Amino acid sequence: MTQQTIWRRTSIIGGVLALAIVLMVILVNTTDLRSVLWLRVLFGVSALNFTLRAAVPLILGALSGILCERTGIINIGIEGMMLAGAYAAFVAKVATNDWPLLTSLLMGVAAALLVGGVMGLLHAVLSIRYRVNQIISGTVIIILAAGFTAYLFDRDAVAIGKFNSVRIPLLADIPVIGEILFNNPVITYMTLLLVVIVHIGLFYTRWGLRTRACGEHPRAADTVGIPVNRYRYINTCIGGALAGLGGGFLVLEAVGQFQEGMTAGRGFISLAAMIFGNWNPFGALAASLLFGYTQALQNELLLAGMRLVPRQFVSMLPYLVTIIAVSGFVGRVRPPAAEGQVYETEGTLQ
Repeated sequence: MTQQTIWRRTSIIGGVLALAIVLMVILVNTTDLRSVLWLRVLFGVSALNFTLRAAVPLILGALSGILCERTGIINIGIEGMMLAGAYAAFVAKVATNDWPLLTSLLMGVAAALLVGGVMGLLHAVLSIRYRVNQIISGTVIIILAAGFTAYLFDRDAVAIGKFNSVRIPLLADIPVIGEILFNNPVITYMTLLLVVIVHIGLFYTRWGLRTRACGEHPRAADTVGIPVNRYRYINTCIGGALAGLGGGFLVLEAVGQFQEGMTAGRGFISLAAMIFGNWNPFGALAASLLFGYTQALQNELLLAGMRLVPRQFVSMLPYLVTIIAVSGFVGRVRPPAAEGQVYETEGTLQ
């Protein structure tokens, strides 16, 4: 069975499941089925709103991994980039608390993007210039971010305000679906838009063709004049910036404050979403929503007073689903052929 056939079948199955879920959501929230507790837990508007919120940092982290690995750079440091971005957003927000709220929040977004990009650059330099094992480099970034943010964090500092929901006229009035998709804060809209932009960029532009060539056959790409390592530097920096924005989302839109280790493994779940989505932006979106849904289900079960299963086991659900999904699917996907391979040009280093 070819890779394209596997992807086509997976897409069809995913589309059918998505339509079935949408149908159930509409039925449960517009008919008397809403009175059935377990249906409300599984398909209620609150559960799906939480799903989207939980999926946003996962989507950004997965897009970060896609951009890096499509050029051949393994990036397991997404967790560290997200944490560094979250801390940078918090520091910028605290420093500008007395500014107009929107300006202050945008400064937080800029800081998250900048610091995430710097972390991506660090990973690129270690991986390309100094030929450090890319797994080790990513691990170093995670440890570095965890250590520095814990050491520098001022527990007395308080960020004031976060992004509020922006209601899109007409679209937000669509029953059930409008409330879920078209009444969200800015970073959520940005994330969904970025999925489309990255997909179009990767598969319908010259930059995307060259990016994929660098990850599949860098020697052939170099032969036709594509600066392989330059593309790897650029994409890893952009990927780091997106991961930083994922961390910024936690501070500027979700929680409103910074906490030590607040990414809580989201970077690793993002990697799982990237693999489960076959290094494709829309596949990563679907996988992120699946993992986000397990977090929402965990939250809804706890709120519903789940007593049959210990609370700790319910809290394990998102990570358990991640392990099952990746372990059951990883043999059917193929990463970029040159992933993790250092490329040396015949001339000077690009």
